[in-house]
Amino acid sequence: MFINAIASYLPEQIITNAYFEELNGLTDDWITERTGIRQRRKASASENTHTMAIEAVNKVRESLPYDISEVDLIVGATYTPHDCIFTLAHAIQHHINVSEIPVVTISSACSSLLNAIEIVQGYFALGKATKALVVASEHNTAYNNEDDTKAGHLWGDGAVVVSISKERISDENWEIKDLLTGGAGNVGKAFESVTLKPLHRGIVMPYGKDVFINACTYMPKASLKVLERNNLSISDVAYIAPHQANLRISKNVANTLGVSEDIMLSNIQYLGNTGCAGCAIALDENKAKFNKGENIIVTVFGGGYSYGAMLITI
Repeated sequence: MFINAIASYLPEQIITNAYFEELNGLTDDWITERTGIRQRRKASASENTHTMAIEAVNKVRESLPYDISEVDLIVGATYTPHDCIFTLAHAIQHHINVSEIPVVTISSACSSLLNAIEIVQGYFALGKATKALVVASEHNTAYNNEDDTKAGHLWGDGAVVVSISKERISDENWEIKDLLTGGAGNVGKAFESVTLKPLHRGIVMPYGKDVFINACTYMPKASLKVLERNNLSISDVAYIAPHQANLRISKNVANTLGVSEDIMLSNIQYLGNTGCAGCAIALDENKAKFNKGENIIVTVFGGGYSYGAMLITI
């Protein structure tokens, strides 16, 4: 599989840590020390999961090496849906007006992006599609409980779209060399560590330590496994795009893998936790500095628990 283009969208409104200090007494130093987050983006009253994704699609059209009417598969990824019936992927189909193609939306917490790409891999393998859009969009602030002093300050909003083809379309394409995902719902406090129950208190994280421990375990483990399957070592990796949940997690993963923190792509400091869109937004933000032939690892971990890693060669 090959990545043809990538583009992201971020809302304009910026919420700094000063907002939470005024709201519930959490200081900038306290939040930054524990999470690395200094600010995050918040969708406006006129924005939602669908509208942000549509803006990202509008941006990616500018760099697509083919007409968007050739898309024959759309896979959405989100755990913060605007509508559970007319799903994210269907909203994109409506926007680009492509008829009678497979359209599906997946939710597996913050690993949803890689699960969505794995769905594309399956459709390609079965000969049911050749050009796909994977759209990840999270409207965390629609569900967030800002009064929750454990997790209410973590969340940001944003969207990203990745165009993927079965065959190489141009020399500028990135190759997805390998991809693995897994579930760890039977581990630790997976069933209660992070929850989003719309009729209750929104997103809450009563067992953040358990999330931290398992993220720091599964992200490097999945990364090393996908490298081993391709006869590569961590020294062959130019950059790592980890799930943007906590800067301390990224640093811990770097330490476990024995790599410099400089190769860890990070945006959580100024975007907050943008859910399953975060690591792909980081790829979009940094794409200009990638060099031909470089290997990049994308590694994710989500509440519930879910995890994965993907190997890309530029």
